[in-house]
Order: sequence, then C-alpha cells, then structure tokens
Amino acid sequence: MIELKSAEEIRQMAVAGQFVGELLAELSGVAAVGVNLMDLEHHARRRIAERGAESCYWDYAPSFGRGPFRNVLCLSVNDAVLHGLPHDYVLRDGDLLSIDMAVGIDGWVADSALSVIVGTPDPADEKLIEATEVALEAGIAAAQPGGRLGDISAAIGDVARSYGYGVNAEFGGHGIGRTMHEAPHVSNDGRARRGLKLAPGLTVAIEPWFCRSTDKIKFDEDGWTIRSADGSRTAHSEHTVAITTTGPQVLTRRPTPDATSGGPTERSASAS
Repeated sequence: MIELKSAEEIRQMAVAGQFVGELLAELSGVAAVGVNLMDLEHHARRRIAERGAESCYWDYAPSFGRGPFRNVLCLSVNDAVLHGLPHDYVLRDGDLLSIDMAVGIDGWVADSALSVIVGTPDPADEKLIEATEVALEAGIAAAQPGGRLGDISAAIGDVARSYGYGVNAEFGGHGIGRTMHEAPHVSNDGRARRGLKLAPGLTVAIEPWFCRSTDKIKFDEDGWTIRSADGSRTAHSEHTVAITTTGPQVLTRRPTPDATSGGPTERSASAS
C-alpha cells in the first residue's frame, strides 16, 4: 500500500531530513586518513541520541543479512557499495567511502547517502562519484507530479550509460515515510512513461549506485556488505524526495559553505 502524505506530514519528514543532511555533512568532514570506521559509527550514535532521534538501521532484519543490523550507519569502502558493516578499519589515503543513514524523528523517517574520497583523490573515483550525483539530480528532476515512476528510473539509467557504467537493478530506491522501506520500489533503470503515476504526496528515496567496471554484485560472508563482483570501486548517492504539486522537494539536502561568509547555508529544497 502506498500512502500519500499531506503537506504537514511532508514538513515533519523534512525535520528528519534536515538532521540527516546535517549529520551526513558532518560525518563527511570527520572521515579522514587515519580515522577508524568505528569512530564514525560512534560519532553518529552520539549525535542521534543527542537529537532524540531513532536509527532505522538498528535491529533492521530484512530477508538478507545475518541477524539484525546493530549499527546506525552503513559504511562501505572501495569495492563495497551497500550495507557495509562498520568495523575495525582505519581509513587509508585514497579510500572511497560511502556513508548511508536513515533516522526517524517523531514518527517520520528520512534516508540519505553520499560518497567521499579520503585523502588523495583518483580521477576515476571522482568521475564515479560525480556520475551517481548527476544521476541523482536527474532522477529528482524527473520526479514530477503527473509523471511516471519509470521517468525517474530511466533518467538514472541514462546518466549511468552516458558515463560508461552499467546498472544493477537488484537494489534501488524505495518509498519512505513512517518507515524506512515502503512501496514503491524505485529501480535505477527503466522505461520512461511507464509504471506508477507520480502523485503529490508520494515520498521516495532515490539512490543511484554504480560500480566502475561491472553491473554484478556479491555479498560478504557477513550477509550484509554488498561489493562489486570484480573488485572495482563503487559509489552511492541518495536523497529523500517528496513529490508536490509544484515539483520535487528534496528533504535531505546537505548544508554547503556560504561563498560570502564561509558559514553553512542550506541548499535549495527543490530540484534545479
């Protein structure tokens, strides 16, 4: 069942979204050469507790995975792209780190992810991250009232192919609202003008992820961490988006530096 949210309910989701965006920006600044993944995990646990929020990952137990997830972040390094378990690993120069998180505040949920390079960047990794970010913005721009779910999927897939990457459709975006995973599934590839009609009040997490040289994946023995099948680098970007009568509203935009004052400012909440 798909629940369409009211304007007030979207506003409440935006509260959770703002916190998620701010914390992801904070974590991306903490991630550095010599930092342990568990330091990032415990930093996030502390901030979530201080805010009075609830992690959607803690005790999450889907059909895959071995036992409930007992962390508040997914931290995926290099060839790992989704559901990476935080563990005792010290970040090295040139590592590509994807950070994914979802929290609930007052019964409403937001979910977002980003990828960053720690230390010295490899141009090929920068291109890969850029492709996920461009695909995400294309997917958001396609999330127009009266359109179709396939418009979002097709926009993401088109960007992937334009960058020379394949698309894996096993895992993708999803509906979101009162819980982290709701209907509908939002594939990272598809056909425009097909599928569910996009109505105002629909809220979805759009999350393109690509591997550098394959569209195949494999699971670690932990049952959670998903990696590229050939060991190539990966990247992942995600936002929670509400479809409104005037277009898509991004609820998890991260603060960006103000060019004039040097302080943080919130990016526009609408797709440009």
